[in-house]
Amino acid sequence: MESDQEDEVPNVNFVPSLLFVKRGVAKANPDKVTLTPAELARIINETREDLEEEGAEGMDTSDDEENEDSERSLAERAGRLAAMNADGTGEGTDEYNFDSYEQETGTTGLHLSTVAVIDPTENIQDDEDSDAEDEIIKPTDNLILVGHVQNESASMEVYIYNEEEGSLYIHHDFLLPSPPLCIEWLSFDAGSDKPGNMCAIGCMEPIITIWDLDIQDSLEPVCKLGSKGSRKKNLPKLGHTDAVLDISWNHHLQHILASGSVDQTVILWDLEEGTPHTTIRDFGEKVQTLAFHPKRAETLLVGSCDGKVKVFDCRSTTDDSSSYKMWDLGGEVERVCWDHFNQNCFVASTNDGKMHYIDSRQDERPLWSKEAHEKEVTGLVLSAHVKGMLSTASADGSLKVWDIDEQDARMVYQKNPKIGVIQCLGECDESPFTLALGGDLKTKNFCVVNLLDNDIVSNVFKSRHVANVSDSSCEPPTEEMEEATIEDE
Repeated sequence: MESDQEDEVPNVNFVPSLLFVKRGVAKANPDKVTLTPAELARIINETREDLEEEGAEGMDTSDDEENEDSERSLAERAGRLAAMNADGTGEGTDEYNFDSYEQETGTTGLHLSTVAVIDPTENIQDDEDSDAEDEIIKPTDNLILVGHVQNESASMEVYIYNEEEGSLYIHHDFLLPSPPLCIEWLSFDAGSDKPGNMCAIGCMEPIITIWDLDIQDSLEPVCKLGSKGSRKKNLPKLGHTDAVLDISWNHHLQHILASGSVDQTVILWDLEEGTPHTTIRDFGEKVQTLAFHPKRAETLLVGSCDGKVKVFDCRSTTDDSSSYKMWDLGGEVERVCWDHFNQNCFVASTNDGKMHYIDSRQDERPLWSKEAHEKEVTGLVLSAHVKGMLSTASADGSLKVWDIDEQDARMVYQKNPKIGVIQCLGECDESPFTLALGGDLKTKNFCVVNLLDNDIVSNVFKSRHVANVSDSSCEPPTEEMEEATIEDE
């Protein structure tokens, strides 16, 4: 009986990353992949070849069992798809032109490779199917992208969350090659003249994969950024050389994606070409967190494990030189985020449980620092719609809500969601009082919390909620501000 119980509970079961996707961007009926036998054989053979080549180059057989499990998982998924398809039931110079980004209009897309054949007939709903309604994504639905690791299996689960109906369930998922450490949404689709519904995922491997969220049951991403190289296929190494820890999409220059890695670099990717444009190497340790400025396309905020947080001016950053300001926070920088209501300021959290509020125009110390948690602050969300509402989550298992300004931070609310060590925290764009958290408790590692259920939070913050941050005190950059560029250290 003991062994049976142990089999029921996974040895490893945690959520390392998650992200809300705004309402109305997803297809009501995502396309379902139909794979030919030849396509299935190609995917399985390519996976086997990659695993064999990695084993030969590394001369290390310690991961053989894990590789076999990964291959087996992929083969099982392919087999299920094949069966479903068979019976018909399946479903220096400013090269980026940062200065003139406001004149750029329209988006193009990211389909740099063909994944599979899409069969439109697969989207026809069966009236007799009791689950048919759950398959339809409504305009009032949010997607929540949840990275999930269970034993040897890694995946990204696409949840449907409907606040009005109180519904939360998995709609579909993607099998991943290794644990997903970060997720970023983007609408850029280089193969289309219309906005897409895509997500970029950084994993323990150095390759960034990009998936189309409007396609389900896919075995392959639509695009891969980077390459580990292959002697057999004569492919050079490209991009990062170690795990990708964070990703940030530039909402103003939509063909740009920034990524930070254990390899102590930040890469600015050109999504139109699918290649690195600039590699920033100004770090003494792994790069753990980064974020483009919400208003200034050229400004990138980066935190690393050497205790430094830096603000880069990407207009004058090349592979050989960088323009940035720097602050030493002492502890390893875990998370960073910009203040949408005060565009010159940002918040950074560290592994010693502290958070720091910094004015990027000042070279001195942070405006204030606060001991927020007993352990590292792994989740940091400064609301873009509720002025001064900062939510933090920690490895100590607690969620806290703070009221902050340039002078100080005051704790308003504390909760233990009972999901173990909290790994990640996300905010719903349309409903900023709704948060999602991921942890490592084997029996419960994901939850959604409504902060308005607490009277104190409601009394302090509800009246500050603005539907659009542009309606608030955060005005667009003035001409004078745009001219005040960051100087070299």
